[in-house]
Amino acid sequence: MVRLTRVQQQARTRAAVLAAAREEFAEHGFLPAKVDRIAERAELTRGAVYSNFPSKRALYLAVLIDLVEKASGEEPRATVSPTSRVDALGVFARVWLERLPLVGDPAPGGRLRLRSLDGVFEDERGPAVLAQLARLEALLLAIALERGAPVRRVRLAELVLTMLDGAGHRSETSPGFGDPFDVAHACRHMAEIALEDTWAPPHLPYVAPARTCSDAWTAPEGLVDQISGERVDLTNGLVVVLGASRLGAAEEAVRSAKPGEQVTLAVVTGDPEETGRLVRLRVTDAVGCLRRVFAPEVWQHVRLVLDDDALVASSIGLTDPGDDTESAVSVRDGVIVARAHGRGAGYAAGARRREATQ
Repeated sequence: MVRLTRVQQQARTRAAVLAAAREEFAEHGFLPAKVDRIAERAELTRGAVYSNFPSKRALYLAVLIDLVEKASGEEPRATVSPTSRVDALGVFARVWLERLPLVGDPAPGGRLRLRSLDGVFEDERGPAVLAQLARLEALLLAIALERGAPVRRVRLAELVLTMLDGAGHRSETSPGFGDPFDVAHACRHMAEIALEDTWAPPHLPYVAPARTCSDAWTAPEGLVDQISGERVDLTNGLVVVLGASRLGAAEEAVRSAKPGEQVTLAVVTGDPEETGRLVRLRVTDAVGCLRRVFAPEVWQHVRLVLDDDALVASSIGLTDPGDDTESAVSVRDGVIVARAHGRGAGYAAGARRREATQ
């Protein structure tokens, strides 16, 4: 008889819990689901479930992440980007709308397909993080629309994502209402709306300048870019560490960088089990859609790292990173040449680096 190692047994238990939880959530939905029933489905104890997932919410997020990761792995990636912004938004909308439940789908199962978070986060923290994630998603879409040129389409991207999220919510509350093709057609023509991409955050004039320095730095290795799937090289460029509640500041960092400079966004959280899983879910989902529409080179100057173990954060001197963290360094040939901390840190470090190279 083959004996399983402890790691193998843990992996098998975790897989059994996830499979049972997916069945439970698909049958009952998040709120009515019971951990005791999940344990019974998996032929495990309630304690075994909680030893792998600290809460029903963490387990639900893990189920959604598993679904999204499997779907992303099965879909082909684009090798050529659409030739126009109009076509790009039309294709992106059609890809996004594939998640809408089909008419006749059971409501709980349809919510899983939709990646619904309705009723999952009732406290203030969840909606606040979701708002920041929406801003990050819009930034990634805007960068793709600009094909690496200076970012000017963030407001357009926000509007498109608002319409798509609205279509998702409508399909959840009123199944079968509306035609997804009409929504995709509308998103396509949003590219022709003359939106003013104004960008003047009121706090920027009061941001303290970055501190110049010359600190030797050993960059953490083995980090993976969530967008390209490739290893991240941190020996040059702007490195910005953002907590889950400060993700909107990614736009400041990207806009402050000089053209062609690499910007690495490292996301940290003080709650990896729930907030961390929420971030991973939304990032994986958004990137999965974007990869199917745009060729990878459109993001060649932006890297996104989920810094679950705080490797990037600790390497720049942060001892207790959390959801409100905002810190940045400018790196040149493996040496930190500027540091900034607090609100506007990415902007300050980027501006300092730009001034130094002019």
